[in-house]
Amino acid sequence: MTQHDEPTRAPARVPPSGVPGVSGLLYLAVAVVVVAALYLAREVLIPITVAVILSFVLAPLVSRLKRWHVPHVAAVLVAMLVGLGVVGALGAVIGTQVAGIAEDVPQYTATITRKVHAVRDMTVGRLRGLRQRLDEQVGRTAQEATAAQSGVPADATPQARLVRIEAAPMSALDLARTVLAPVVDPLSTLLIVLIVTVFVLMQREDLRDRMIRLFGSNDLQRTTLALDDAGHRLATYYVAQLAINACFGVVVGLALWLIGVPSPLLWAVTGAVLRFVPYIGPVIAAILPAALAAAVEPGWSMALWTLGLFVIAETVTGQAIEPLVYGHSTGLSPAAVIIAAIFWTWVWGPIGLLLSTPLTLCLVVLGRHVDQLEFLELLLGDRPPLTPVENFYQRMLADDPDEALQQAEFLLQGRSLTAYYDEVAMKGLQLAANDALRGALGPDKVDAIKENVRDLTADLADHEDRDPHPKDEAEADEVASRAERDVPTPEAPKIDAPAVRELATGWRSAEPVLCVAGKGPLDEAAAGMLAQLLGKHGLGARVASYGAASRRQIGGLDVQGVAMVCVSYLEISGSPSGLHYLVRRLRTRLPNARILVGLWPMDGDAVEDERTRKVVAADVYASNLKDAVQACVKAAHDAAATSSGQRCGPDDKALGRHGSPSPPREQSST
Repeated sequence: MTQHDEPTRAPARVPPSGVPGVSGLLYLAVAVVVVAALYLAREVLIPITVAVILSFVLAPLVSRLKRWHVPHVAAVLVAMLVGLGVVGALGAVIGTQVAGIAEDVPQYTATITRKVHAVRDMTVGRLRGLRQRLDEQVGRTAQEATAAQSGVPADATPQARLVRIEAAPMSALDLARTVLAPVVDPLSTLLIVLIVTVFVLMQREDLRDRMIRLFGSNDLQRTTLALDDAGHRLATYYVAQLAINACFGVVVGLALWLIGVPSPLLWAVTGAVLRFVPYIGPVIAAILPAALAAAVEPGWSMALWTLGLFVIAETVTGQAIEPLVYGHSTGLSPAAVIIAAIFWTWVWGPIGLLLSTPLTLCLVVLGRHVDQLEFLELLLGDRPPLTPVENFYQRMLADDPDEALQQAEFLLQGRSLTAYYDEVAMKGLQLAANDALRGALGPDKVDAIKENVRDLTADLADHEDRDPHPKDEAEADEVASRAERDVPTPEAPKIDAPAVRELATGWRSAEPVLCVAGKGPLDEAAAGMLAQLLGKHGLGARVASYGAASRRQIGGLDVQGVAMVCVSYLEISGSPSGLHYLVRRLRTRLPNARILVGLWPMDGDAVEDERTRKVVAADVYASNLKDAVQACVKAAHDAAATSSGQRCGPDDKALGRHGSPSPPREQSST
């Protein structure tokens, strides 16, 4: 091994996966205990939970009344009266409409009976007749076989015996319990809910302070933020759902009136109310008026029109309006809503189904603000499990460049090509380089990632490197996920390359920039991105592998027309001696060319390291592609200005913090 070659570093071995520790088993035990407590204590927890959620719904009204200088106690009582009034009004409307329908029940019953008989005769009746004939044949065969064995005639009729079961006489207490229990239990539960709701509204600030003291006195900021987040999300969810369901009821009521279904006001109210019940509610809301429509008309057209109305209205509301109004604000994924509905229904029955969404919202808020419960937000929240950088790397690992291209085209709607390469692709390559360094990626997988990145870069060759129009950026932001919106959007390079006739003599070739890859397995892919961006800014560039610039082959490296060399390194931990020798070989081969060293670590510390600058001794350093492109274009401007006798080129500040020339260097000899 010569002094000019970097020592070969053996890849590290990946340690085996660990087994779950005591903490993991403890979390599992706590989860089991919590679920068991929810199930066993549901008689107590359900009224309290309903009351707390009802207080969240009424809290905005109480706050508004207090802003109107209504005393706190009076504001709470007025809010409760308004809530009870709304419920009573809905109950009165439903009762009045049901009473009106009850008068025509005999007529509806006759129509339904005829339709049921007709349908049964066409389908079930034929099958039943066939089954009866088979049963009779089998019965006769069995009787004949039994008679042959016992000697009793097959047509002998068995004598029936009358058995009478008399119930024990009920006592007065049992009778009272049987009659009053179905009425007393709901009334007592309702009374508990009302009392707890009033108490929570009256003592809301005090309860909030006690919860902060109990759970978050060491971090007031985070605890306060969590409580405010939960309250805001619940209030937004219920207000938005109330508005959407009310509009749904109005549309359904008008449409049913036009179709001719009796009591459209009843079905409008029940449709709006039942939509608060996930999944099952809309189905019940559609079946009831459809059954009435089938009972009113001798034919089936009214029933079919009614079912079609609910299918269209529910599809538009659930798939278009709800995601547009509060789909991103609730913070729940569609899968989480389904899983939560199943879980809470199993634990608390129908009430659990009704409360599944708000309860899951509270769990997501806990996961967002409590580190130990972060898995709740990951499992139930709407945040993508992978960031765009991780998604890019995962698609490269899965050998799926098409999906990576789809993601890139979506992200490019709101940012420049340089911003995408710097903030997504280069950081994804950094993850791959780190995994290759620690031995997690084999040579075949590294080569596959390199090919996929090269294909992706070629597919993006038609995209211009410019900042999007503010309107396009805003539209892309509206449909982007939270993780995609969090990706930084630096501006595209602002220095324009001079025209060919304005370039200095050494810069007038078709490819005046040579992008040399470092020794890393993915440095060539990064160099290809830089070469593409330089071409989009008027400077032709080509890529040379690390082997082409090695000590043995650098003499055969094609350097004709090269005025600037860009060295690309994704990983330079440890001693930068290998980079120093590479730069020195390039300096010897191209004594008149400027050399830029691009170090692309995710933190950019290597560019700030003075030891690296001193050892490498390049002309310009850059930590991102934007600075590298600006440095190359500025170098072309400076060469043109020097050749034309001008004193200086564009302002050096355009290069940014890292894209500035290094201090004067000493001439080194090879």
